[in-house]
Amino acid sequence: MIINARWEAILNRDEKSDGRFVYAVRSTGIYCRPSCASRKPRKNNVLIFEFPEMAESRGFRPCLRCAPQDAGYDPRLEKVRKAVRYIEEHADENPTLAELGQCVGLSPHHLQRTFKKVLGVSPRQYLESIKAHKYKDLLKNGRDLAGAGYEAGYGSSRGVYEGASRYLGMTPATYKKGGEGVTIRYGISTCRLGRLLVAATDKGVCRVSIGERVGELVADLKNEYPHSNLIRSDGELKGYLNIVARLASGGSSPESLPLDVRASAFQCRVWERLKSIPPGKTMTYKEIAEDLGLPKGARAVGSACAKNPVALLVPCHRAVRGDGGLAGYRWGVERKRKLLELEKERK
Repeated sequence: MIINARWEAILNRDEKSDGRFVYAVRSTGIYCRPSCASRKPRKNNVLIFEFPEMAESRGFRPCLRCAPQDAGYDPRLEKVRKAVRYIEEHADENPTLAELGQCVGLSPHHLQRTFKKVLGVSPRQYLESIKAHKYKDLLKNGRDLAGAGYEAGYGSSRGVYEGASRYLGMTPATYKKGGEGVTIRYGISTCRLGRLLVAATDKGVCRVSIGERVGELVADLKNEYPHSNLIRSDGELKGYLNIVARLASGGSSPESLPLDVRASAFQCRVWERLKSIPPGKTMTYKEIAEDLGLPKGARAVGSACAKNPVALLVPCHRAVRGDGGLAGYRWGVERKRKLLELEKERK
């Protein structure tokens, strides 16, 4: 899930983008600078990180060919990068804002403001996401609940359930089992944009995806919850499918479907703002960021759009570039263009 401009930089091996971000490839476990001459990856295998330290915290190794960790970064970002590195290395110690400020040579207030401008989240929110990802990986690798919580930096079981649960989409105990015991029903139908998959737990819709091949849509769902009880239930989900298909045709729905998705506080704010944009209308990433009180947060807004797991129900297709051009869309820019055209026709 990546922003289109950065994907273009990767495809073009743009040297000017070196030092602005790195990209990691799930299938190889390696991260590179944008200009790397290695074989071009598949888009759905790529993850984007602002700094090398962020990629390494997720278990990716630096490419020996392009040495992404040595790419020159904008000096203005170095203090944020240093703060990120400190958080990554001391996450289990729960560093305070004052400690971070002392480490990088900024006042706590200035660091908080600068960090949030660059990454779209506060140092505390970033720390929580790091601990949650570490906890998630430990559970996947067989660590017991208590041990994983302690190793990830949570001081109590309450901290685990209040912190990590927001990122897992289910309780830690259930996630550890790969979704074991959770029944996820999904339905497949055809819509104006291609094949449509809608999946739901007993609490609400957890995934809406669009593509050409049913197998790829189902595989994506299975990958996140390998041991959940996945049941194809086209008939049972017919109502949900009809509502989402109507949205895919540019229409609207008087019904608001219940959702069962987990997200960071910042992602929730972005998604709620997206849902307030009328059909057929658009806002730029910068405008959305400014509405949220983050005048420099356009990049972070784009990232939140890219991580939206319920296409159409959260209308991330209504977010566009500053020049009005269509930026990346997880389900394809052409689908984004067609969807906006259909919405305008229905107005």
